[in-house]
Amino acid sequence: MKYQLLGSLRVIDGNSTTFLSAQKVETLLAALLVRSDHVVTTDQLMNELWGEQLPRRASAGLHVYISELRKFLNRPGRADSPIVTRSSGYMLRLRNDELDHQAFLDLTELGRRHLREQNHEEAVDCFERGLALWRGPVLGDLGDGPILRSFATWLTEVRLDCAEMYVDARLQLGRHRELVGYLFSLIAESPLRETFYRQLMVALYRSERRAEALKVYQSARSTLIDELGLEPCSALQELHRAVLAADDRVLVAAG
Repeated sequence: MKYQLLGSLRVIDGNSTTFLSAQKVETLLAALLVRSDHVVTTDQLMNELWGEQLPRRASAGLHVYISELRKFLNRPGRADSPIVTRSSGYMLRLRNDELDHQAFLDLTELGRRHLREQNHEEAVDCFERGLALWRGPVLGDLGDGPILRSFATWLTEVRLDCAEMYVDARLQLGRHRELVGYLFSLIAESPLRETFYRQLMVALYRSERRAEALKVYQSARSTLIDELGLEPCSALQELHRAVLAADDRVLVAAG
């Protein structure tokens, strides 16, 4: 069975894809998947489901949701449920099942290794396959409890790191023209991430769009001053000076 968390939560069994219609049960499954093969305490699960507004019979409600989840995950040929009860809470045993976010993490790490070794084609392939696993925000913005919120924040940051490395690898291969639109979309998503501005300036300059590269710097500077009261970092300022001076040596190194 495959569990997909890089977008709305989906469970895939062979050619069949299933969803949970009850949000509390879906949140419960997500929390157990995030902590798969580790016990999640009863208190942690109740906090994930209800926050500080615990109903009077929260413990009984959790028990009902666990029962519903076990029924949902029951599959022919499986002798026991992947969800087991422990003295302090519950645990989802992953066994041979797959998590799409773990596949993404493995591909990102492999791509990082290829990038360090300057195997740029191989790095691009790993990063592309990893990023292709994403279907939307982590868990489709399901729940706001501490387990799911911290997981989504962390994994989203890893995705942006992966995107940065993916662009760097493609710049090294001279594929700058193909990156311009992609980088504009990344900046729209993360307008305070200065690396994307740097990469876009390099891609534009190498595409003989020097004036647009300078406009990107001005946009970055305005955004950073308006949002944070800060000037761009030294690397971005240095790149700006290189574009003004048409210093190809610096711009080649920046890519």
